[in-house]
Amino acid sequence: MSSTEALARLAEERVDHRFKGLPPDAGGLTVGELAAERRDLFTGGFATPVLALSAERLEHNLRLMETYARRHGLAFAPHGKTCMAPQLFRRQIEHGAWGITLAVPHQVRVARAFGIERIFLANEVVDAAALRWIASELDADPSFRLVAYVDSVSGVRLMDEALRGASRPLDVVVELAAGEGARTGVRTEAGCAAVADAVAATGTLRLVGVAGYEGEVPHADPERVRGWLDRLVSVAVDLDKAGRFAGLEEGEEIIVSAGGSAWFDVVADVFGRIPELSRPVLKLLRSGAYVSHDDGHYRERTPFNRVPEEGALEPAFRLWTQVVSRPSPEQAFVNAGKRDAAYDLGLPIAQVVRRGGTERPATGVSVTALSDQHAWLRTTPEADLEVGDWVGLGLSHPCTSFDKWQLIPVAEADGTVVDYLRTFF
Repeated sequence: MSSTEALARLAEERVDHRFKGLPPDAGGLTVGELAAERRDLFTGGFATPVLALSAERLEHNLRLMETYARRHGLAFAPHGKTCMAPQLFRRQIEHGAWGITLAVPHQVRVARAFGIERIFLANEVVDAAALRWIASELDADPSFRLVAYVDSVSGVRLMDEALRGASRPLDVVVELAAGEGARTGVRTEAGCAAVADAVAATGTLRLVGVAGYEGEVPHADPERVRGWLDRLVSVAVDLDKAGRFAGLEEGEEIIVSAGGSAWFDVVADVFGRIPELSRPVLKLLRSGAYVSHDDGHYRERTPFNRVPEEGALEPAFRLWTQVVSRPSPEQAFVNAGKRDAAYDLGLPIAQVVRRGGTERPATGVSVTALSDQHAWLRTTPEADLEVGDWVGLGLSHPCTSFDKWQLIPVAEADGTVVDYLRTFF
């Protein structure tokens, strides 16, 4: 099945009880039929809580990062774990992405089901069943490319054992850790050389570059992040001098990859100064949270705060809730909680109140806590809030917002719902 056919089949799925927030009277319609009705998010029967994405802001963010990567000579493989929405994968690729980054084999299976042909797997995979499946995908589709991390000699051994008999070697990059106490990755340059030597001794793996994640740098600031990125580039240079990329064919590129959503300006700066190597270099950025951005963690940390002349991302999420209890002048409760909203990197932010078709700022309203199905609101005397009002909440951390919603309305600025994004977590 082609990627176009696979995406088209999403519109054939029936709307039912699995998809919270959607109009109850839409049960039995296909997603495509519901989208064609172009219902209004506020008057079209949607039930609170309902998460919505801004059509205009999604498009803005896609275009902005496409322009940024091109301007800085970067290839771009946005991290798909953020949204796990194949429709967004396709739009990211249409906006210039080299491929899609993923974290675990299940996510790779989702991407492959929707025809993604280039995948950067930012993890070392030692599960034999998953490796055999990856090998079968590579064998069956000559146009499919997957690049995975390696970060240990023992990991290389397990990968080699699982992949024996495969017709194509698996491309791998050595992961450099961001320092002692960081997450995964090789801690030292000598360790990177040892892992590269282990890869060279196999017939099942092919070393194609180096990678890591600067977001794990302890006490990260521009200077520390730059120092670690310089180390990453030095590892690439040293491995190249040692002939460890000899398995690359003429015209193939050495991959040097980093870049979360908080420090990609420093990545662009350091990668812009990578010295000439024996082969061309693919400078691969992997930022993923940009696609929806947020109203908390990444709004505060986005590099566009440091380089405003490059543009600005726009938060595309809004969680619409309804006031269900107003027990005192200082307190109110809305009907969305931990099951609906991200809370690991900050509580939701009360942004607007809707009553009778009129929208106004949520002045004097703040979220103080979340229960499973309720948000606790503190209200000041200036907060005009009644039971039944709709309260729009901004969310922090896209990666733990998407995963709570299987089918997400995409609405234009006037409230018209024009599409639905299907997620697979």
